[in-house]
Amino acid sequence: MSTDTDFVPAEAFPPGDFLREELAERGWTQADLADILGKSLPLVNEVITGKREITPATAQALSAALGTSAQFWLNLESTYRLYLESQKRTNDDSGVSRRARLYSKAPVKEMVKRGWIESSSNVEVLERRICDFFEIKKIEDSPSFLPHAARKSVSYDTVNSSLLTWLYRARQLARITPVSGTFGVGKLSVFPALKTLLHAPAETRQVARILSQGGIRLVIVEPISRTRVDGVTFWLDRKSPVVALSLRIDRIDWFWHTLIHELEHVDARDGQQDSLPIVHDYELLKTSEAPEAEKAVSKRAAAKIIDQDELDDFIARTRPLYSKTKIENFAGRLKVHPGIVVGQLQHRKEIDWSHSRNLLAKVREFVVGSTLTDGWGFTPLAL
Repeated sequence: MSTDTDFVPAEAFPPGDFLREELAERGWTQADLADILGKSLPLVNEVITGKREITPATAQALSAALGTSAQFWLNLESTYRLYLESQKRTNDDSGVSRRARLYSKAPVKEMVKRGWIESSSNVEVLERRICDFFEIKKIEDSPSFLPHAARKSVSYDTVNSSLLTWLYRARQLARITPVSGTFGVGKLSVFPALKTLLHAPAETRQVARILSQGGIRLVIVEPISRTRVDGVTFWLDRKSPVVALSLRIDRIDWFWHTLIHELEHVDARDGQQDSLPIVHDYELLKTSEAPEAEKAVSKRAAAKIIDQDELDDFIARTRPLYSKTKIENFAGRLKVHPGIVVGQLQHRKEIDWSHSRNLLAKVREFVVGSTLTDGWGFTPLAL
């Protein structure tokens, strides 16, 4: 509720303006007033030009010289100074408000840290850089993105600003990633070649090359806060699929399941429709809340990696005594890394998450060394 003390004039004038008019009415010069007040001419000039505030002593002297009250001059002074402060505060508040809007639009601090935009103390410059990143004309516009199918472990129904930012960065990388082959109209041709790589972590360095031969772009973007995204499939156009991975979990089973999961989306042309973005959330270790369509994709991906009849037979013969030796022998027979078997057994809840964790080999160092990557010290220079 407004009170009299809340009143701030829309415009106020310096007391010097009134003093100048009073001198003109009386035919006095500034030098005359200085002599009358017993003050220096520079002091009187500074009061009239607003460079010096009217103090109680000066107000009292003006009252005696001009026949006005001292309070009159103090009121003029305080009203003018309050007006100046209100204008300054309005400008400052506007800057704070605009900056807050930018930080709600995107994870600005992390974008600057990752080198995706340059920092600026000028909020207009910062706003322009964020608009350029999201390819929008003004900050009020909603960033759009080509339809995509995402595998992640946050809400199934939302795309927060951090995830959207991650997606835009993945698309930036995809646009400068060449392919050596053409994406076909039939079933994916890359699955047989990928199958030969499952036995050793170092073989993952060949994945990007094999996908490129099939007309599929692979990019790696280190995850940013509040995304927890594992992989995303989207399309630059109808003949240019992209698989973007975060490698947030550095495990051989996680890598292969996420990759094949996304390639299943590519194979089904998920996210290629001219409609709103398709976002499916999924977590390797917790699928109870996943949409049925995503569960089906995950099931197909698991079968592509390990023949499920073979796995069923192994489980029937081995349960509950899953020793490291038995797992390694079974994996060797299928020509897959034992960590992949461990991952699928964990997923089926046949073994505890702590079981045979030493078999869950890391693959990130091999993947990022052969794939266009943003993160972990790798920064693409061609953007």
